[in-house]
Amino acid sequence: MLEVTVNDRLGKKIKVKCLEDDTVGDFKKVLSLQLGSHSGKIVLQKGGSILKDHITLGDYEIHNDTNLELYYM
Repeated sequence: MLEVTVNDRLGKKIKVKCLEDDTVGDFKKVLSLQLGSHSGKIVLQKGGSILKDHITLGDYEIHNDTNLELYYM
């Protein structure tokens, strides 16, 4: 079980529990429940690269305590 920190750049940091085998799309669904917004409007970035929904977190080398940047479309 991983705990990933998501920063919305407005000072709000959210910790989300997930698995390394989860896709980015699955992660966005869990995150959207915590944020109260639609998962289709969420864009996640790691190191300036936009994460694609069909790729797993493990493939993006997202591990425990990784920080992701959150943007809205």
